[in-house]
Amino acid sequence: MKPFSLAGVCLLVVAWTASGEPRPPRDREDLVAWLGHMRAHGYQMHEIQAATGMPFPDIAVALRDVSPLKAVEGLRVLPYPGGRHPRIGFLDGAIDPQRETKISVFTPWDATSYVVVDVPEALWSNLGLTYLAHTHIDTIWSGRGVTLAQQEWEILPEGHLKMERALPNGIRFGTLILPKRDHVAMVMWLHNGTADLLSDLRVQNCVMLKGARGFEAQTNANKTLQAPFVAVESARGGQWIVTAWEPCQRAWANPPVPCLHADPQFPDTAPGQTTVLNGWLSFHEGPEITSVFAEIRERWKPLSLNDIQQWIRSE
Repeated sequence: MKPFSLAGVCLLVVAWTASGEPRPPRDREDLVAWLGHMRAHGYQMHEIQAATGMPFPDIAVALRDVSPLKAVEGLRVLPYPGGRHPRIGFLDGAIDPQRETKISVFTPWDATSYVVVDVPEALWSNLGLTYLAHTHIDTIWSGRGVTLAQQEWEILPEGHLKMERALPNGIRFGTLILPKRDHVAMVMWLHNGTADLLSDLRVQNCVMLKGARGFEAQTNANKTLQAPFVAVESARGGQWIVTAWEPCQRAWANPPVPCLHADPQFPDTAPGQTTVLNGWLSFHEGPEITSVFAEIRERWKPLSLNDIQQWIRSE
């Protein structure tokens, strides 16, 4: 019999802590779907195990039923599977990252490269840190010993994604992801179900570059910050990733991660009111990027709350 390895168990525990707790699939259909997403991300067996908690032999058998994902028109967007930390550095600032806020957007020039968009990574209000998509500092919930339930993205027809979370105090927020031919539209909404006005509703949305080959340098020298736009240029030059949110309260980038931020802020939201933010992500090729910002402004058609409600009903 092969000797039991405590070291192997310790390494696996460390991997789970760094990349988030494993989430066993609900059923066979769920397993095959997630394995398809993991294969698109180029996952190794240990990463699949970290994401699912399944033994290697069971994973090997299940992978026989997984076919390559069908081609899509435009940009490919998938829920991020977890099991692989989306950051290169500053890992102590993102322990146990939750996958239900994270999507992967694959680059048009390399089908194996992708950015991970954490939307939202964090939400503040006049109540304090109201939501955080990983473990780093206490939220108003963890400070009280309250654990929020795990959730998953809902994949709608046409490949659109929706996530919504209700907090214990009546605040409800959600995100709608709309992949287009040459960009991804993102919409966030927040409903105030409390009895008091909510203010200082700052949101931190993070575009992590670890998985985007050529963009993963841990520096800000390749970044252009021009609120509401934040862009990064590839190491080879002439390829750009651009994100934006309106209204933007802070445009910045964090080299150790590395990542992009065009962080927005909801307006003050009265009891019973719902407010909306609009985001953008796109890829461009060319020698400079500032003229592209102007083009995006011309094309960008933000969605209202009524637009979102009608759109979801039509799905």
